[in-house]
Amino acid sequence: MQTQLNITLPNAQYPIIIDSDQFDISDLRPWLKDKKVMVVTNEIVAPLYLADVLNLFEGHVVHSCVLKDGEQHKNSSSWLQILDALAVHRFNRSDVLVSLGGGIVCDMTGFAAASWMRGMSFIQMPTTLLSQIDASVGGKTGFNHPQGKNMIGAFHQPKAVIINAKTLATLPVREFNAGIGEAIKYAGINQPTFYAWLSENMHAIKAQNQKVLMELIASCCQFKTQLVEQDEKEQGVRALLNLGHTFGHAIETVSDYHYLHGEAVALGMVMAAELSANLRLCSADIRKMLENLLQAFDLPIMLDADYPAEVVLQRMKSDKKVINDHHRLILLKGMGQAFIAEGVNDHDILQAIKACTYSPPESA
Repeated sequence: MQTQLNITLPNAQYPIIIDSDQFDISDLRPWLKDKKVMVVTNEIVAPLYLADVLNLFEGHVVHSCVLKDGEQHKNSSSWLQILDALAVHRFNRSDVLVSLGGGIVCDMTGFAAASWMRGMSFIQMPTTLLSQIDASVGGKTGFNHPQGKNMIGAFHQPKAVIINAKTLATLPVREFNAGIGEAIKYAGINQPTFYAWLSENMHAIKAQNQKVLMELIASCCQFKTQLVEQDEKEQGVRALLNLGHTFGHAIETVSDYHYLHGEAVALGMVMAAELSANLRLCSADIRKMLENLLQAFDLPIMLDADYPAEVVLQRMKSDKKVINDHHRLILLKGMGQAFIAEGVNDHDILQAIKACTYSPPESA
């Protein structure tokens, strides 16, 4: 079973090939001729899929680079590890990098490709639900800085996104559910009927029904493609994809990545809905709708008391979407009615965070 989408941008066009049980690179073989290949993965994914992917490039000079796993390794050291491997094996800009892993590997490989000799080609082979429906598509690449998430990076589009949905069978349940957090985001942005689809197919998604998973991945890729095609460099509507992310990135950093990205985005969406209701932009029912669906996939809807709202707000001020010290948030007028809100004051943001945070235990 296979589905193909295509994304067309002013200076790039590439396929998103979604297959139910293989990484299908057959359409890329003419382009790959005579290129050296470097597959970048991590220590968790390598034992599962690296050998099979290296075999796909039989006949090419092929090397691999295995990174440490975890958000704490999405940093300059891992980026330099990739660049060092490219240097040792004498790769040039006509060769190709391949990312094999989740969102961290996709982002790091993409930025290495953007950086090496001022730009080389790369192929995305995402292996987590979150990376298949979000991180691998659209050309955002980079890594974290101690002051914030994804502060260092570039827009650099892949040559192709090659998805093998079968890799989800080896994904831990918590990681799978975190990916659903990003899927729910699309319902909040501009796809209100997708909320109903997710609710109706909840049990099939949890059971990883192949047909339903293929539809889920293809739908989310299509939703993202539509926004990226309108606004590649996030000067306008693409910013809607940041629903839940300004809160979420701050939560990730403040908690030292105690929360997975999709979990932090889930909390961020609840906070965005709370803030929107407080500002009388939407009904309080929107928060409840989001919470119901998030809880169905065991995603958090309240921030642990260990992370004070004041600290989260302070970290939000370092977000790359802040312009002239003014917050630029994605808020909601209803389900599927996200919009860009500028100039929301700190007091209102703080109250929303507090309303979505557990109260600290009373001291004896």
